[in-house]
Amino acid sequence: MKFLLDLLLLLPVLIVLILESFVKLFIPKKRKSVAGEIVLITGAGHGIGRLTAYEFAKLKSKLVLWDINKHGVEETAAECRRLGAKTHAFVVDCSKREEIYNAAKKVNAEIGDVSILVNNAGVVYTSDLMSTQDPQIEKTFEVNTLAHFWTTKAFLPAMMKTNHGHIVTVASAGGHTVVPFLLAYCSSKFAAVGFHNALTEELVALERTGVKTTCLCPNFINTGFIKNPSTSLGPTLEPEEVVSKLMNGILTEQKTVFVPSSICILLVMEKIFPERFLAILKRKINVKFDADIGYKVK
Repeated sequence: MKFLLDLLLLLPVLIVLILESFVKLFIPKKRKSVAGEIVLITGAGHGIGRLTAYEFAKLKSKLVLWDINKHGVEETAAECRRLGAKTHAFVVDCSKREEIYNAAKKVNAEIGDVSILVNNAGVVYTSDLMSTQDPQIEKTFEVNTLAHFWTTKAFLPAMMKTNHGHIVTVASAGGHTVVPFLLAYCSSKFAAVGFHNALTEELVALERTGVKTTCLCPNFINTGFIKNPSTSLGPTLEPEEVVSKLMNGILTEQKTVFVPSSICILLVMEKIFPERFLAILKRKINVKFDADIGYKVK
Protein backbone atom coordinates (compact mmCIF):
# COMPACT_ATOMS: atom_id res chain seq x y z
CA MET A 1 0.00 0.00 0.00
CA LYS A 2 2.80 2.38 0.94
CA PHE A 3 4.53 1.65 -2.38
CA LEU A 4 1.37 2.57 -4.33
CA LEU A 5 1.07 5.81 -2.36
CA ASP A 6 4.70 6.63 -3.15
CA LEU A 7 3.97 6.08 -6.84
CA LEU A 8 1.04 8.49 -6.72
CA LEU A 9 3.22 11.11 -5.06
CA LEU A 10 5.66 10.76 -7.96
CA LEU A 11 2.96 11.55 -10.54
CA PRO A 12 3.60 15.34 -10.58
CA VAL A 13 7.32 14.65 -11.10
CA LEU A 14 6.48 12.34 -14.01
CA ILE A 15 4.31 14.99 -15.67
CA VAL A 16 7.01 17.65 -15.34
CA LEU A 17 9.70 15.35 -16.76
CA ILE A 18 7.49 14.31 -19.69
CA LEU A 19 6.90 17.97 -20.54
CA GLU A 20 10.62 18.67 -20.21
CA SER A 21 11.46 15.79 -22.58
CA PHE A 22 8.88 17.05 -25.08
CA VAL A 23 10.36 20.57 -25.06
CA LYS A 24 13.88 19.16 -25.52
CA LEU A 25 12.77 17.51 -28.75
CA PHE A 26 12.76 20.97 -30.34
CA ILE A 27 16.09 22.12 -28.89
CA PRO A 28 19.20 21.00 -30.80
CA LYS A 29 21.56 19.08 -28.56
CA LYS A 30 25.09 20.38 -28.18
CA ARG A 31 27.68 18.06 -29.76
CA LYS A 32 30.81 17.45 -27.70
CA SER A 33 34.32 17.67 -29.10
CA VAL A 34 36.32 14.45 -29.48
CA ALA A 35 39.45 16.10 -30.89
CA GLY A 36 42.53 14.54 -29.30
CA GLU A 37 40.57 11.72 -27.66
CA ILE A 38 42.04 8.23 -28.04
CA VAL A 39 39.29 6.17 -29.69
CA LEU A 40 39.53 2.38 -29.89
CA ILE A 41 37.20 0.61 -32.34
CA THR A 42 36.90 -3.16 -32.56
CA GLY A 43 35.89 -4.73 -35.87
CA ALA A 44 37.33 -1.69 -37.66
CA GLY A 45 38.35 -3.53 -40.82
CA HIS A 46 34.99 -3.25 -42.56
CA GLY A 47 31.38 -2.09 -42.38
CA ILE A 48 30.18 -0.01 -39.43
CA GLY A 49 33.55 -0.13 -37.69
CA ARG A 50 35.42 1.17 -40.73
CA LEU A 51 32.99 4.04 -41.40
CA THR A 52 32.93 4.98 -37.71
CA ALA A 53 36.72 5.19 -37.77
CA TYR A 54 36.55 7.56 -40.75
CA GLU A 55 34.13 9.84 -38.90
CA PHE A 56 36.33 10.02 -35.80
CA ALA A 57 39.33 10.68 -38.04
CA LYS A 58 37.54 13.70 -39.54
CA LEU A 59 36.94 14.96 -36.00
CA LYS A 60 40.69 14.84 -35.21
CA SER A 61 40.60 11.94 -32.76
CA LYS A 62 43.58 9.62 -32.30
CA LEU A 63 42.55 6.16 -33.49
CA VAL A 64 43.33 2.63 -32.33
CA LEU A 65 41.83 0.10 -34.71
CA TRP A 66 41.35 -3.61 -33.97
CA ASP A 67 40.24 -6.31 -36.36
CA ILE A 68 40.94 -9.99 -36.97
CA ASN A 69 41.50 -9.21 -40.67
CA LYS A 70 44.98 -7.70 -41.18
CA HIS A 71 44.32 -6.46 -44.70
CA GLY A 72 40.99 -4.87 -43.74
CA VAL A 73 42.23 -3.05 -40.65
CA GLU A 74 45.32 -1.74 -42.46
CA GLU A 75 43.13 -0.40 -45.28
CA THR A 76 40.98 1.44 -42.74
CA ALA A 77 44.07 2.79 -40.97
CA ALA A 78 45.54 4.06 -44.24
CA GLU A 79 42.40 6.03 -45.06
CA CYS A 80 42.22 7.45 -41.51
CA ARG A 81 45.80 8.65 -41.85
CA ARG A 82 44.92 10.22 -45.20
CA LEU A 83 42.12 12.07 -43.37
CA GLY A 84 44.73 13.48 -41.00
CA ALA A 85 44.31 11.26 -37.94
CA LYS A 86 47.14 9.61 -36.05
CA THR A 87 46.19 5.94 -36.34
CA HIS A 88 47.42 2.62 -34.94
CA ALA A 89 46.23 -0.72 -36.35
CA PHE A 90 46.28 -4.04 -34.48
CA VAL A 91 45.31 -7.55 -35.54
CA VAL A 92 43.18 -8.82 -32.64
CA ASP A 93 40.82 -11.80 -32.42
CA CYS A 94 38.03 -10.53 -30.17
CA SER A 95 36.85 -14.09 -29.47
CA LYS A 96 40.02 -14.64 -27.39
CA ARG A 97 40.15 -13.04 -23.95
CA GLU A 98 43.91 -13.21 -23.46
CA GLU A 99 44.54 -11.76 -26.91
CA ILE A 100 42.30 -8.81 -25.98
CA TYR A 101 44.08 -8.28 -22.67
CA ASN A 102 47.54 -8.50 -24.25
CA ALA A 103 46.63 -6.03 -27.01
CA ALA A 104 45.08 -3.69 -24.43
CA LYS A 105 48.29 -3.69 -22.35
CA LYS A 106 50.25 -2.74 -25.46
CA VAL A 107 47.82 0.08 -26.28
CA ASN A 108 47.96 1.45 -22.73
CA ALA A 109 51.77 1.31 -22.63
CA GLU A 110 52.60 2.57 -26.12
CA ILE A 111 49.71 4.89 -27.05
CA GLY A 112 47.96 6.02 -23.88
CA ASP A 113 44.65 5.74 -22.07
CA VAL A 114 41.68 5.03 -24.31
CA SER A 115 38.88 7.50 -23.57
CA ILE A 116 36.30 6.30 -26.13
CA LEU A 117 35.77 2.57 -26.61
CA VAL A 118 33.54 1.39 -29.46
CA ASN A 119 32.70 -2.30 -29.02
CA ASN A 120 31.67 -3.01 -32.60
CA ALA A 121 33.12 -6.42 -33.54
CA GLY A 122 30.40 -8.99 -34.19
CA VAL A 123 29.57 -12.26 -35.90
CA VAL A 124 26.28 -13.72 -37.11
CA TYR A 125 25.16 -17.17 -38.25
CA THR A 126 21.79 -17.43 -40.01
CA SER A 127 20.41 -20.87 -39.22
CA ASP A 128 17.91 -22.63 -37.03
CA LEU A 129 19.07 -23.88 -33.64
CA MET A 130 19.77 -27.47 -34.70
CA SER A 131 21.74 -26.34 -37.76
CA THR A 132 23.91 -23.94 -35.75
CA GLN A 133 27.10 -25.74 -34.80
CA ASP A 134 28.26 -25.63 -31.17
CA PRO A 135 31.48 -23.75 -32.02
CA GLN A 136 29.39 -21.17 -33.92
CA ILE A 137 27.22 -20.59 -30.84
CA GLU A 138 30.32 -20.21 -28.68
CA LYS A 139 31.95 -17.82 -31.16
CA THR A 140 28.78 -15.71 -31.30
CA PHE A 141 28.81 -15.12 -27.56
CA GLU A 142 32.59 -14.74 -27.35
CA VAL A 143 32.61 -11.89 -29.89
CA ASN A 144 29.16 -10.31 -29.50
CA THR A 145 28.99 -10.39 -25.70
CA LEU A 146 32.04 -11.55 -23.75
CA ALA A 147 34.47 -9.35 -25.68
CA HIS A 148 32.58 -6.32 -24.35
CA PHE A 149 33.44 -7.41 -20.82
CA TRP A 150 37.15 -7.93 -21.56
CA THR A 151 37.67 -4.68 -23.48
CA THR A 152 35.73 -2.65 -20.93
CA LYS A 153 37.63 -4.20 -18.01
CA ALA A 154 40.86 -3.30 -19.80
CA PHE A 155 40.07 0.35 -20.56
CA LEU A 156 37.41 1.48 -18.07
CA PRO A 157 39.71 1.91 -15.02
CA ALA A 158 41.53 4.86 -16.62
CA MET A 159 38.18 6.46 -17.54
CA MET A 160 36.89 6.02 -14.00
CA LYS A 161 40.06 7.53 -12.55
CA THR A 162 39.48 10.77 -14.48
CA ASN A 163 35.67 10.45 -14.54
CA HIS A 164 35.84 11.00 -18.28
CA GLY A 165 35.17 8.65 -21.17
CA HIS A 166 32.61 6.89 -23.32
CA ILE A 167 31.72 3.20 -23.76
CA VAL A 168 29.82 2.44 -26.97
CA THR A 169 27.99 -0.86 -27.40
CA VAL A 170 27.06 -1.79 -30.95
CA ALA A 171 24.11 -4.12 -30.44
CA SER A 172 21.05 -4.60 -32.65
CA ALA A 173 17.29 -4.32 -32.84
CA GLY A 174 17.71 -8.08 -32.37
CA GLY A 175 18.79 -7.27 -28.82
CA HIS A 176 15.24 -6.14 -28.02
CA THR A 177 13.04 -8.31 -30.23
CA VAL A 178 13.61 -11.61 -32.01
CA VAL A 179 13.15 -13.30 -35.36
CA PRO A 180 13.50 -16.99 -36.23
CA PHE A 181 16.83 -18.39 -37.46
CA LEU A 182 18.93 -15.82 -35.62
CA LEU A 183 18.62 -17.49 -32.24
CA ALA A 184 22.27 -17.34 -31.20
CA TYR A 185 22.71 -13.83 -32.60
CA CYS A 186 19.61 -12.39 -30.93
CA SER A 187 20.51 -14.05 -27.63
CA SER A 188 24.00 -12.55 -27.73
CA LYS A 189 22.63 -9.10 -28.60
CA PHE A 190 20.06 -9.26 -25.78
CA ALA A 191 23.08 -9.88 -23.53
CA ALA A 192 24.95 -6.94 -25.09
CA VAL A 193 21.98 -4.62 -24.45
CA GLY A 194 21.83 -5.93 -20.88
CA PHE A 195 25.55 -5.25 -20.51
CA HIS A 196 25.05 -1.66 -21.65
CA ASN A 197 22.08 -1.08 -19.32
CA ALA A 198 23.78 -2.64 -16.30
CA LEU A 199 27.06 -0.81 -16.92
CA THR A 200 25.19 2.49 -17.20
CA GLU A 201 23.51 1.95 -13.85
CA GLU A 202 26.73 0.78 -12.22
CA LEU A 203 28.58 3.92 -13.29
CA VAL A 204 25.81 6.01 -11.71
CA ALA A 205 26.01 3.98 -8.50
CA LEU A 206 29.80 4.51 -8.42
CA GLU A 207 29.34 8.25 -9.03
CA ARG A 208 31.23 8.13 -12.32
CA THR A 209 28.63 9.88 -14.47
CA GLY A 210 31.40 11.54 -16.48
CA VAL A 211 31.88 8.18 -18.18
CA LYS A 212 29.09 8.10 -20.76
CA THR A 213 27.46 5.11 -22.45
CA THR A 214 25.71 4.69 -25.80
CA CYS A 215 24.07 1.60 -27.28
CA LEU A 216 23.38 1.32 -31.02
CA CYS A 217 20.40 -0.86 -32.04
CA PRO A 218 19.87 -0.89 -35.81
CA ASN A 219 17.65 -3.00 -38.04
CA PHE A 220 19.15 -4.99 -40.95
CA ILE A 221 22.18 -3.22 -42.46
CA ASN A 222 23.49 -3.71 -45.97
CA THR A 223 26.93 -5.03 -44.96
CA GLY A 224 26.69 -8.50 -46.49
CA PHE A 225 26.68 -10.43 -43.22
CA ILE A 226 23.01 -11.40 -43.62
CA LYS A 227 22.11 -12.43 -47.15
CA ASN A 228 19.05 -10.92 -48.88
CA PRO A 229 17.33 -9.38 -45.85
CA SER A 230 13.92 -7.79 -46.32
CA THR A 231 11.05 -6.47 -44.22
CA SER A 232 7.91 -4.44 -44.81
CA LEU A 233 9.26 -1.86 -42.33
CA GLY A 234 11.36 -0.38 -45.13
CA PRO A 235 14.51 -0.94 -47.17
CA THR A 236 17.67 -2.44 -45.72
CA LEU A 237 19.69 0.27 -43.99
CA GLU A 238 22.82 1.62 -45.62
CA PRO A 239 25.92 1.64 -43.36
CA GLU A 240 26.46 5.38 -43.89
CA GLU A 241 23.01 6.17 -42.48
CA VAL A 242 23.59 4.01 -39.42
CA VAL A 243 27.02 5.50 -38.72
CA SER A 244 25.61 9.02 -39.05
CA LYS A 245 23.02 8.20 -36.38
CA LEU A 246 25.64 6.50 -34.21
CA MET A 247 28.02 9.45 -34.34
CA ASN A 248 25.23 11.87 -33.49
CA GLY A 249 24.30 9.63 -30.56
CA ILE A 250 27.87 9.55 -29.27
CA LEU A 251 28.48 13.27 -29.68
CA THR A 252 25.18 14.20 -28.00
CA GLU A 253 25.61 11.45 -25.37
CA GLN A 254 22.41 9.57 -26.10
CA LYS A 255 21.93 6.39 -24.07
CA THR A 256 20.30 4.35 -26.85
CA VAL A 257 20.18 4.93 -30.61
CA PHE A 258 17.53 3.02 -32.58
CA VAL A 259 17.82 2.99 -36.38
CA PRO A 260 15.20 3.54 -37.64
CA SER A 261 13.67 5.32 -34.65
CA SER A 262 10.30 3.62 -35.37
CA ILE A 263 11.71 0.49 -33.71
CA CYS A 264 10.84 2.17 -30.40
CA ILE A 265 7.14 2.01 -31.29
CA LEU A 266 7.32 -1.71 -32.05
CA LEU A 267 9.04 -2.38 -28.74
CA VAL A 268 6.30 -0.56 -26.83
CA MET A 269 3.67 -2.52 -28.76
CA GLU A 270 5.34 -5.80 -27.79
CA LYS A 271 4.98 -4.87 -24.13
CA ILE A 272 1.28 -3.95 -24.14
CA PHE A 273 -0.51 -5.66 -27.06
CA PRO A 274 -2.05 -9.17 -26.92
CA GLU A 275 0.07 -12.06 -28.23
CA ARG A 276 -2.40 -12.96 -30.97
CA PHE A 277 -2.30 -9.43 -32.35
CA LEU A 278 1.51 -9.45 -32.21
CA ALA A 279 1.56 -12.69 -34.19
CA ILE A 280 -0.53 -11.01 -36.91
CA LEU A 281 1.70 -7.93 -36.80
CA LYS A 282 4.86 -10.00 -37.23
CA ARG A 283 3.37 -11.68 -40.29
CA LYS A 284 2.70 -8.22 -41.71
CA ILE A 285 6.25 -7.07 -40.98
CA ASN A 286 7.40 -10.22 -42.82
CA VAL A 287 11.11 -10.42 -41.94
CA LYS A 288 13.01 -12.58 -44.43
CA PHE A 289 16.62 -13.50 -45.20
CA ASP A 290 18.59 -16.48 -46.47
CA ALA A 291 19.10 -19.06 -43.73
CA ASP A 292 20.28 -22.64 -43.30
CA ILE A 293 17.22 -24.48 -41.98
CA GLY A 294 17.86 -28.13 -41.15
CA TYR A 295 14.46 -28.88 -39.67
CA LYS A 296 11.81 -29.43 -42.31
CA VAL A 297 8.16 -28.82 -41.49
CA LYS A 298 6.06 -31.73 -42.79
